[in-house]
Amino acid sequence: MEKRITPKEELKLTSEPLPREQSSEAILQIISQLNDSDQERLKWLKDPEIYSHEYLLAKAEELLEKRINAGDSLASFLKGQLYFEEGWYEEAFLQFQENTDFQSKYQLGVMYYDGLGTPPDPKKGVEYMEEIIKATDPKARHLKFAAAFNLGRAYYEGCGTEISENEAERLWFLAADHGNPKASVKAQTALGMLYSARHPKDLKKAFFWHSEACGNGSLESQGILGLMYLYGHGVPQNLKAALECLNPASDRGNVYVKGHLVEYYYKRKFYSKTVKFAKSTTENDDIEKIAKETDCIPFYIAKGLAMASFYLARCYHLGLGTQPDKAEADKYYSKACRLDPALAADLELAANHGRI
Repeated sequence: MEKRITPKEELKLTSEPLPREQSSEAILQIISQLNDSDQERLKWLKDPEIYSHEYLLAKAEELLEKRINAGDSLASFLKGQLYFEEGWYEEAFLQFQENTDFQSKYQLGVMYYDGLGTPPDPKKGVEYMEEIIKATDPKARHLKFAAAFNLGRAYYEGCGTEISENEAERLWFLAADHGNPKASVKAQTALGMLYSARHPKDLKKAFFWHSEACGNGSLESQGILGLMYLYGHGVPQNLKAALECLNPASDRGNVYVKGHLVEYYYKRKFYSKTVKFAKSTTENDDIEKIAKETDCIPFYIAKGLAMASFYLARCYHLGLGTQPDKAEADKYYSKACRLDPALAADLELAANHGRI
């Protein structure tokens, strides 16, 4: 019998966003293509900066309603998607319920699973994802990788279905499609994390999947790959390769990486740089907002902020790279403890033993 596992907090995943066959196009641009013969009504699209966002939304709704009344099923989906992207989840949920297309079903699955615009019903969410994966209709093809990732997440969390790390791994492997950039990059990252979190660890596989995901644009994997090079985990230690991953990941907003770079500067006695970088890192501690903007896991964002806060406190405490300031030191020590008590305790122990 497979051993029952409890999902680790560090692998608390989010749903895969709806894949689009033309993902580079904004929804209002898609809407404009549905009405390109009506030039007079679409003059606002030629210079949208002179109009408010609210005005554009109102015009979009008007144009979509016209197409829906003409029997355009795509417009019906786009209306729901417009509401979804605006965060109007109740309106989006009601609109998607009126539709029968696979994209609407995908969004309903996400909304049921995550409780967006409706009370959470993970079992229904799982049913929608299973329907998409099993569908033979070509119109569902571009959704299958994302649906497999979401279903794997459900098995990993044991939410809406039984808990099974093996089934999660199988589905994520399907979703990752051997590193295909058009498949689920989130699944590629999830596999990398899975192989480094399980016991025993399989860091060779973790390195492979983080490499694939990094090459396909994953900010989370770019940071983890850099840290694997930095500490020699699953790959020979290579500072040059580490910084080639860590610096761009930091620039893109990976807070976990920022925390490790603060530690890197501190341990190399670049104290002024430590203080400056730690200050900028800890200015924004809205974990939920950072997670939404970067698609990074909140658990790791909190760790990065805690690490930066602790080393900044240490600099204020000892007067390294800045004037000693007990009040500021206490402030940032407290912040580190609040963000990640276990990490702060480990760093305090290391400091007490003279290791940092």
